[in-house]
Amino acid sequence: MKSVMMIAALLCAFPRPVQAQDEDSLQIGVKGFVDTYHALRTDEPNDWMSSRTRVRGEVTIEKGHAGAFVSANLVYNAILKDRTGLQLREAYGYYSDDRFDLRAGRQIIAWGVADGLRLTDIISPMDYTEFLAQDYDDIRIPVGGLRVRYSQEKWSLEAVAVPVSSFFELPTDDKNPWSVGKLPIGDEPSHRFCNMEYGGRLSFFLSGIDFSLSALHTWNKMPVISQGVGVYRRMTMLGGDVSVPVGKFVVRGEVAEYLDEAQANQSPTYQTVPRAASTNALIGLDWYAGNDWSLSAQYAHKYVAWGDHRNTGLATLRISKELLHNTLALQSFAYIDVTHGGIYNRLSADYALNDQLHATLGYDFFHADRGMFTVYDRNSEVFLKLKYSF
Repeated sequence: MKSVMMIAALLCAFPRPVQAQDEDSLQIGVKGFVDTYHALRTDEPNDWMSSRTRVRGEVTIEKGHAGAFVSANLVYNAILKDRTGLQLREAYGYYSDDRFDLRAGRQIIAWGVADGLRLTDIISPMDYTEFLAQDYDDIRIPVGGLRVRYSQEKWSLEAVAVPVSSFFELPTDDKNPWSVGKLPIGDEPSHRFCNMEYGGRLSFFLSGIDFSLSALHTWNKMPVISQGVGVYRRMTMLGGDVSVPVGKFVVRGEVAEYLDEAQANQSPTYQTVPRAASTNALIGLDWYAGNDWSLSAQYAHKYVAWGDHRNTGLATLRISKELLHNTLALQSFAYIDVTHGGIYNRLSADYALNDQLHATLGYDFFHADRGMFTVYDRNSEVFLKLKYSF
């Protein structure tokens, strides 16, 4: 009850957007939402998997072509106490005109055309505190950096520099139902100029096809376990993506070559962290069938030129349907571990009571005897989410 009263007070305290008189006037925009999410395990011991409430506030201040954007969360987490409090999400200044778009500060940078899979989209790491049982946009971790984009009608060039890298957040606390156990993770790279990330992306928007070429000098954002210790090493990514509409279909493809990628290793033969190139490729198909039906399928394959397990595959399948004059959205989104046979499937029904208030009821299903979903095999859950946007 205290958390609800606190949220209500905060809502009343938010200023309303100020309408500017002209382009050179100072414009202030405020928006955000309040949501509450609760999930109960369907297997024994039938305990709470998640219970959190938050207020998201987003403020934009703009004058002419320059401005600033800040977003933050005020969170109350009944299970993960250390997640309760004020959390800064994005905070950056920007300049944007007909040709240039410059952003400096804490921001989310997304590349590629994959849906929920990471090939070239490896700048912003992921928050796995509650694994994938969150909205995908909430899992992305902002990075502090500089992004400059120059655009023409049929092409754009983007350059990024991240002086201080961010890395995956992993659940290691035994009190967390999503814990993967204690991981002996080593130190993250020191904050030195020579450790910065940098890269660029060249995109083309042509008649009947969009495609991009990208390169990034970065780190493995997920620690690689080698000789019993989680380590981070430098690597270079060379990639490309393509999107082609064909009638009611959209064909998507993405490829990324990771040069000198660190590899997991428990063999005493190698006293140093083994490094090898890996090839990552994805093919996806979206079908907008009409009558508010849509279907999307993807398959991503990884080949590593080292070790015993050189080939791994991961697929996704999304099916959605809107009903009741588009006020009810039904969806099934599944990750399928093709290599080991495991699955994670989120089923949800989102009902819009009005333009601002949504209620979502869903079920997360896990099943795996081995592979990436094994640790969550008993984490199937039902969940309820309420969201009010302002």
